[in-house]
Amino acid sequence: MKKNNNKQIFDALIMVFQFGINMIVPIFICTLLGVWIGKKTGMDWITVPLFFLGALAGANNIYRMAKKLIDLDEKDNGNAKKDK
Repeated sequence: MKKNNNKQIFDALIMVFQFGINMIVPIFICTLLGVWIGKKTGMDWITVPLFFLGALAGANNIYRMAKKLIDLDEKDNGNAKKDK
């Protein structure tokens, strides 16, 4: 029982880190791209829209990941009910 509980905690922690990485990476990349474009072209304001574009991309990543996890959980619960 103790091992199973530790595995669940570890799995939940991994999921939290995955959600964080899926949100931070697109924001970071788009912001860096905006800074680079801003320095090359003199349009420093381009960083702001690219930041928000990265945030939207991150939110989309999280939505898709959460939907996949929910669908997988529903599929597992459906199979468990059929087995009983």
